[in-house]
Amino acid sequence: MREDDRDFIDRAESITGNLYGEPMSPDRIAENFALYGLKKRVAALERFDAELSGEIDSSPHSLRRRVQLVDLRRRIGSLHEALRKANR
Repeated sequence: MREDDRDFIDRAESITGNLYGEPMSPDRIAENFALYGLKKRVAALERFDAELSGEIDSSPHSLRRRVQLVDLRRRIGSLHEALRKANR
C-alpha cells in the first residue's frame, strides 16, 4: 500500500469533498475536533505534532500550507486545553 504524503488539511478536504461534495475548511475541522472524546483528541494532536515535525519544502504553497497547519494546531490545542479544564 502506498504511503499518503498529503498533509492533515489536504486529507480532510479530500475525504469530505468526496463524501459531501465540498471540502471541509480548517474552521470546520476545529469545530469537529471539539466533538472528539479525550483519547481521540490526544491521539489526533499527537499525529498532528508528528506531521509538523517533518521537513518543510521552501515552495510558496508549502510554506502557506505550513502556516495553515500551525494555526490549526494552535487552535485545536487551545480547544483541547479548554475542554480539559471543563473536565470533558
